[in-house]
Amino acid sequence: MAKLYSECPQKKNNLTPKEETVDFLLNYSKALSVIHCNKLKFEALLN
Repeated sequence: MAKLYSECPQKKNNLTPKEETVDFLLNYSKALSVIHCNKLKFEALLN
């Protein structure tokens, strides 16, 4: 088992997201509002 974990046969992939994906996530996070009321959390998407 130790031999399996010591080897690194996998290549590292350079993962770069598309610009549209980054824009979507940023806009979503800007529109998301979390309201705390006592011990409850309400998530509202402000569009």
